[in-house]
Amino acid sequence: MSIHLVGGGWRAETFGDVLAEFVAEAAARAAGSGRMVPRLGLLIVNPAELDPEEEDAAVGFAAVFERVASAQPIVSIVTEGETFASSVLSDIDGLVVGGGLTPAYLAAVQPLIDEIRLLVADGLPYLGYSAGAMIAADRAIVGGWRLDGVPVCPAETAEDLDEVTVAEGIGLVDLAVDVHAAQWGTLSRLVAATEAGLVEGGVAIDEGTVLVVNDDGLRIAGSGNVWRVLDDAPGIVVGTLEA
Repeated sequence: MSIHLVGGGWRAETFGDVLAEFVAEAAARAAGSGRMVPRLGLLIVNPAELDPEEEDAAVGFAAVFERVASAQPIVSIVTEGETFASSVLSDIDGLVVGGGLTPAYLAAVQPLIDEIRLLVADGLPYLGYSAGAMIAADRAIVGGWRLDGVPVCPAETAEDLDEVTVAEGIGLVDLAVDVHAAQWGTLSRLVAATEAGLVEGGVAIDEGTVLVVNDDGLRIAGSGNVWRVLDDAPGIVVGTLEA
């Protein structure tokens, strides 16, 4: 069982390093079911108002998996405010939850959370990309840019929320996750949420970078850093994570 947490970013030419281990795990699970090519369930939540560029990005996201290795992406798309049917989890060898508006993704997978937990516990590899990584946590940071009215990160990263908001996530990892860390300046949101006691520390992952969590420990791949935030009262400790 591995959980792959990707910090976002869209550089298809370097994405192979980030996806390779996930696709290999899915292929091994497929082989156990007698399949030569792994079936990857890709869950995508489109915004209520979708422009053509965003629609093209969803298609391109699926194509990346086909370029990395022999894989069959099974794409399921809902619109913000809708939820996924349980059928999206049927007969797949790996699950990918994509990126976009984080609160919308959490709401869309809500009916599937118990089943996702069971499947991952049974060995189904999970890859969360950006929003999909954030909601994988027990206590998920889903957005916001201010705490008690004070800015803690750029307003552009707020996910349509004002105050930093934490909700019950899927529960695959016991640490909070933020993404686009170096690129969007979201590390400070995780620091502030930890200091305020909203979460008990966590990781902020750069774009083009994956943190792999399984029973053997932690591994990092890709082009950036994974930042660790710890509550070490009376202060907060921040540093890059060595795996």
